[in-house]
Amino acid sequence: MNTVVSAFPPRWLDAIWLLLLLGTGATWWLGEDGRGGLGVALFILAIAAIKGGLVISEFMALRGVRRLWSLALSAWLLLVLAANLAAYWKGI
Repeated sequence: MNTVVSAFPPRWLDAIWLLLLLGTGATWWLGEDGRGGLGVALFILAIAAIKGGLVISEFMALRGVRRLWSLALSAWLLLVLAANLAAYWKGI
């Protein structure tokens, strides 16, 4: 049985997918345009956090599972975001 647990009806999943595409396009544009600075880096990481949260909650079908799975993946996402921020801060 193929059951997807989501808070949104299928048409909303399409809208979320479009939002993910727009977020990807925005972060790509900011990077390719040569914009820099801590504010831009934080904005890009904020978009990445939103995108990651949407993917974890809606496209990985974790909305109805045990809280431990959601917390583990959310912690992983925060770890990746923190590592990226640290790399930016160190100039890597």
